[in-house]
Amino acid sequence: MSEILNYFTNLPLLELTAMLLALAYVILAAKGSLWCWPAAFISTALYTYIFYDVLLLMDSALNGYYLVMAVYGYWCWQQKPSNNNDSDTALAIVSWQLSWHIKACLILAVIASALGYFMANYTPAAFPYLDTFTTVYAVFATYLVTQKVLENWLYWIVIDLVSIYLYIEKSLLPTAVLFVIYVVIAGYGYLAWRKQYQHKKITLEPAILGEN
Repeated sequence: MSEILNYFTNLPLLELTAMLLALAYVILAAKGSLWCWPAAFISTALYTYIFYDVLLLMDSALNGYYLVMAVYGYWCWQQKPSNNNDSDTALAIVSWQLSWHIKACLILAVIASALGYFMANYTPAAFPYLDTFTTVYAVFATYLVTQKVLENWLYWIVIDLVSIYLYIEKSLLPTAVLFVIYVVIAGYGYLAWRKQYQHKKITLEPAILGEN
């Protein structure tokens, strides 16, 4: 325990800042706050450098993608659906069918396998296949967040659990601890978003029936 406390006491400022901002992003996203995206932008800029420095090349590239998606996500979450009569309500939470997710996962698995082979044979990347799989699925899950798709949190639970192993192996202890917290927040995010989705669905059903 003393060794862990000593590690955090001497933690590099760059990684500590990235970790705290990343944590803020997930908490704010779970609460549906638009401010999650500015926090994500700064955090991912820092992690792009950190992961490149330890040769987790796909993770570094992933965070470069996150930079773009932070801007896109901020824009999406400000948009109001054209059929939404509530002027104070922005992009609504939606749920996609299981069959759609199964097809998406199969396609992503093929893409990840091909990229993993390339990383294993033509780059010095550490854990090329595992790192590539988490990266490919995280790219997709991030898009789901920008669209407020409920199931994004289920993807993140699996991605974060695998990532914990990667970061422990690369001695990125603070980031591993961060991802343990991510798993907990992702579970909370799923339950919170599902509650909002079900409430919205119940609220809209009488209005739809009335229109018919």
